[in-house]
Amino acid sequence: MRLQRAIAPPWCPYRVPVTDIEVSEYTGSHRDLAWSFREAEDSERQLDAYIDLGRLWVARTPSGDVVGHLQAVPRAEDTWEVTSTAVSESSPGHGVGRQLLEHAVDEARSAGVTRVILATATADVGNLRFYQRCGFRMTHVVQDAFTSYEGYPDGIEVDGIPLRDQVWFERIL
Repeated sequence: MRLQRAIAPPWCPYRVPVTDIEVSEYTGSHRDLAWSFREAEDSERQLDAYIDLGRLWVARTPSGDVVGHLQAVPRAEDTWEVTSTAVSESSPGHGVGRQLLEHAVDEARSAGVTRVILATATADVGNLRFYQRCGFRMTHVVQDAFTSYEGYPDGIEVDGIPLRDQVWFERIL
C-alpha cells in the first residue's frame, strides 16, 4: 500500500513521500534494531523475552535509514501476534505505521493466517484509535499488565494517563 503524504514535518531530515518508503523483511539479528524496539517497549525484561522471535519488517527511506519496524510472531496455525511496532519520532502520524501494519497483514494472509492479534496500553489513546482505524476490534482488557513485576518502571504515564492496563485487539482476515 502506498500513500502520498510526507512522513515528517518540513524541518525533519526524513521528509520524503510515503511512496518513497520501502517496507521489507529484515534478515539480520533483531537485536540490531533494539533501539527501535525500545521506542515501543519500556520493560527490558519483556523486550528480551520476545525480540528474537518471529518475523521483522522495516520501513526505510530512499537513503536506507530505518524509520519504523513491525514484528509478528506466529501464535497458532491460524494466528499471528504483532508483538512490536514503532515509528521513529521524526515520522509519526504520516502513514509509516499503517504501511508496516498493512504489509504484515498481507504477509499473514499470504501465509494462510486468518487472524492477527495485538495488544497496547489502554493509556495510549492514539494507539487505540489507530488500531481501530486499521480494522482491529477490541477483545479484552488485562488489568495491571504494566507493573514493576513485569519489569516496567513505576510512574510511567502516556499523555497524563498512568500506564497500567493493556487492551487486546484482533483483525479477522
